[in-house]
Amino acid sequence: MLRNILNTFVNCFKIPELKSRIFFTLAILVVCRLISWVPIPGLDGHALTEFFKTAAERGGGGFLGMYSMFTGGALEHCAVGSLGIMPYISATIIIQLLTAVVPHLSKLAREDGGRVQLIKYGRYLTVLLCLGQGFVLALGYENPQKIFQNFQGQLVAFPGWWYRIEATLVLTTGTLLLMWLGEQITERGIGNGVSLVISIGIVARFPQAILSLKDMFMPGADIEARYNVFHGVALIGLLVLVIGGVIAMTQAQRKIPVQYAQRMVGKKMVQGGSQFMPLRVNYAGVMPIIFAQAILMFPEKILTLLGQVFNLPFLVQIAVHFREDAVTYLIIYSAMILFFSYFWVATQFNEIQIADDLKKTGGYIPGVRPGVQTSDFLHKTMSRITLGGAAFLTIIAVIPILLYRIITVPYPVAQFFGGTSILITVGVMLDTMRQMETHLLMRHYDGFLKKGRLRGRFS
Repeated sequence: MLRNILNTFVNCFKIPELKSRIFFTLAILVVCRLISWVPIPGLDGHALTEFFKTAAERGGGGFLGMYSMFTGGALEHCAVGSLGIMPYISATIIIQLLTAVVPHLSKLAREDGGRVQLIKYGRYLTVLLCLGQGFVLALGYENPQKIFQNFQGQLVAFPGWWYRIEATLVLTTGTLLLMWLGEQITERGIGNGVSLVISIGIVARFPQAILSLKDMFMPGADIEARYNVFHGVALIGLLVLVIGGVIAMTQAQRKIPVQYAQRMVGKKMVQGGSQFMPLRVNYAGVMPIIFAQAILMFPEKILTLLGQVFNLPFLVQIAVHFREDAVTYLIIYSAMILFFSYFWVATQFNEIQIADDLKKTGGYIPGVRPGVQTSDFLHKTMSRITLGGAAFLTIIAVIPILLYRIITVPYPVAQFFGGTSILITVGVMLDTMRQMETHLLMRHYDGFLKKGRLRGRFS
């Protein structure tokens, strides 16, 4: 199997078009990494970088640590790309949610060329989000103690309105440049550009995890090692198990048989046939984890602040239960992942429209009447398989927390055993491999597996 995979990568460079696409993608990703290192004029991020390293060793830095991971470390370096690609992702998600509830956008999505118009709306919204978030981040860099808890020192050499306007424009430009580079990868490279931009930022933290892993087993001459070879074997086994589970669940689909009757299309008779409608088990992807983490970052800070301002000790005591190491936090975190998994399916999976489209094209599910019964069948089926996907997401999201809090594995190492990082990275790699395999199979080369096909779903 390893020989087949190696031969496949060699074959990738035998096809001129695919080779040029691979090199183009790598070159663009190098530019993206440079954007995460070039500092904003007037800012010195060395002290903030050290602060984030210390925060990661203590527990990941909370939501800001997660956001810095998505930006590839640009946030902690005070770089041009400190906002990352996340404003564009947020704008796209907002447009998708609005499409499910606003009739005009829903109608536009079904029209020819409507998707292009929705993409334009997403870009306009990205600019607005960048201006707002960029200004807030500029203020945060100007007053770092207010957003980076326990940080000491100053980052801005010459504070004032000129700095704020300049930093806001630079941050907006950085995000728009990342957005454009991601679209160039999608069009002229290999893989999904925006996803690759996020993934390369996550993978960029791998060297830091390697150093933390080294310190686990070889801490130094004067420090006794707390971990032995059995711990190392257990961690490797867990990593293989998590990656295998993520791959299996990412590709897992429920195949619904669909039968098409013979029908007339214009003046031509179209023969009927059997096909399958694939329903993804993990339909929501990584979004439920991101939503849950984004919401749970606020209760502890708000309750602690209110308790200190109004001298209410019981609020401070309640805030303790919303810390990442608390049992209450894990329970609420798990429940919110389950909730947002169903919420995402409810807003994005339109079983009524699918049933209507099947009816218009002469398709039906064997044993199920077209129309309302087909819609109910799809709703029940999606609800059942979503429970499995949501339970899987919950386990994957909790693993890094348990590793850090119970086994005291360093957080830079623990985050590669689950959570958003492993889900995004594995999903993007699978999508990129499928696209590479498509180019290979078109030119009669074997794919990444012996059968010549990377399985896209499980029966």
